[in-house]
Amino acid sequence: MGKNITRKIIEKHLLGGEMTPGSEIDLKIDQTLTQDATGTMAYLQFEAIGLDRVKTDLSVSYVDHNTLQMGFRNPDDHRYLRTVAERYGVVFSPPGTGICHQLHLENFAKPGATLIGSDSHTPTAGGIGSLAMGAGGLSVALAMAGEAYSIPMPKVVKVNLTGRLQGWAAAKDVILHLLGMLTVKGGVGKVFEYGGPGVETLTVPERATITNMGAELGATTSIFPSDEQTKRFMAQMGRPEDFVELLPDADAEYDEIVNIDLSALEPLVAQPHMPDLVVPVRELAGLRIDQCAIGSCTNSSYADLKTTARILEGKRVPASTDLLISPGSKQVVKMLAAENLLEPLLDAGARLLECTCGPCIGMGGSPTSEGVSVRTFNRNFEGRSGTQDAKIYLASPETAARLALDGEFTDPATWGERPERVELPDSVPSIRDLFVFPPKDGSGVEVLRGPNIVALERFEELPQTVEAKVLLKVEDNITTDHILPAGPQITALRSNIPAISEYIFSRVDKEFVGRMKEAGKGVILGGENYGQGSSREHAALGPRHLGVKAVVTKSLARIHRANLINFGILPLLLVNQDDYGKLEQGTGLTIPASKLQPGQPVNMITDSGESIPVTNDLTEKELRIIQSGGLLNAVRDRQS
Repeated sequence: MGKNITRKIIEKHLLGGEMTPGSEIDLKIDQTLTQDATGTMAYLQFEAIGLDRVKTDLSVSYVDHNTLQMGFRNPDDHRYLRTVAERYGVVFSPPGTGICHQLHLENFAKPGATLIGSDSHTPTAGGIGSLAMGAGGLSVALAMAGEAYSIPMPKVVKVNLTGRLQGWAAAKDVILHLLGMLTVKGGVGKVFEYGGPGVETLTVPERATITNMGAELGATTSIFPSDEQTKRFMAQMGRPEDFVELLPDADAEYDEIVNIDLSALEPLVAQPHMPDLVVPVRELAGLRIDQCAIGSCTNSSYADLKTTARILEGKRVPASTDLLISPGSKQVVKMLAAENLLEPLLDAGARLLECTCGPCIGMGGSPTSEGVSVRTFNRNFEGRSGTQDAKIYLASPETAARLALDGEFTDPATWGERPERVELPDSVPSIRDLFVFPPKDGSGVEVLRGPNIVALERFEELPQTVEAKVLLKVEDNITTDHILPAGPQITALRSNIPAISEYIFSRVDKEFVGRMKEAGKGVILGGENYGQGSSREHAALGPRHLGVKAVVTKSLARIHRANLINFGILPLLLVNQDDYGKLEQGTGLTIPASKLQPGQPVNMITDSGESIPVTNDLTEKELRIIQSGGLLNAVRDRQS
């Protein structure tokens, strides 16, 4: 049987398990990345393990999420991240240098390498053939400690691309089209591997846009071949030595095949409040637009912003529409400046923001009340923009720039000629000197901690029997933004679990934290795809701190499921989904935790005496982790 790219990389990094879809496998991890919203906790966890140095080939700490330095909390955390990186052998990227995924793609990602990052859009590096996966911060900390990363062996789906993008269609429309086909649950347990003759027509930045938003499918990751396009990109980035050709065998086999004709695609947009509510842009013609935002880790490359500048050149955005632009890195800014491409952006009325995630996670740039915002970002969850009643649409930079000029949705047939597609120049300025590389020996470095940095508590083991009430019942597609909102006020508390826990479900049910504190323990009842979205482990850590013992759902998103396990919260699945309707907030439950077996059902008993069967998809190792009170406890126990 011929091998696909995914199986080749996994086979090379396999430390344990069988490569059968659904079976647990253990992988050696070559690289890790963190960002500041999740990184502080990841490094506190790494310190708790007690090692003197990271054991990966490369680990990088990026500061790109909450760079608003209002008060001491963020500056203190950034100082902690810099000094802890020097102490333990991690490369540090200071605030404002750029967005972690754009920077990693430009400077560090390698074809054929394994990478996990404490950010769900880590699969961006799949654009150059890296097996890159989002993970919780504790999983990243353990990978830095040399521990294997465990996942279910994914199915591999070939996305067979034919044709070539035409007219105003862009790479963003490829992934929007796929989301419209498969939904936000369509990629669970799968890797999307892109192939076919259409692949060679896509540049690495275009490929990275597609792999970045594969996270919205719920996929384990997405990956492109490492081919001539990759070779050219690596040379342009000044690191040709990192190129390795990585192609599927001619007779490679796949678990599924999806066909997409690039020539047939048209400009698309995802409607509020899910990335899979996709329609053609033309269908919304006439809808007024209050704001457009171009950037984020999905669409902030040199090619994206040069195209934007060409569209805006000599024109003016109407005063009724705000236009925000967030470059992905200082390298991108330098390239635009060298070609006098910043001036067209500014003259058009755009606001040029810092090289950070910014408005994508509600860090400034929020729309007006009930405002319509067209964004080139990857998520449009309710309230994520910082304005609870805003209506967020997701589109390509080409579409966002054109709509900004019109101040409303218009039919692409009226847009005229699209600017010529952008290629990277042969000579690209390096910004590698802006990174802080660690000393060979960091033993003498003092790690500086501010008063907002609170050591992680040690959680108790799982009791033999869990007796607790359902203290919150939520619907389908609850995101980690629902569980723990982003934004500057809350994210500034990322290294203080007791403080950040006060905001758990604050935009869903303001009384939840109070009920948890009064009861001391509780269960959350969820619907389908509970926990989709960001990898932020605080959405598991916060509930654990408050006393959540179990989450009972119809189904769980991959990374959040892993985070629940990592912190000792029992993830249970309803055997009969109709039982969801029988359970209400306030229902008392008795869960026989001591009788749990991997993959086997048990009966919960309600306070009225009704028996509700639940099951789990846990492996023996995962069940032991939960019984220990979480992964950190399990590792400590193993090392003692």
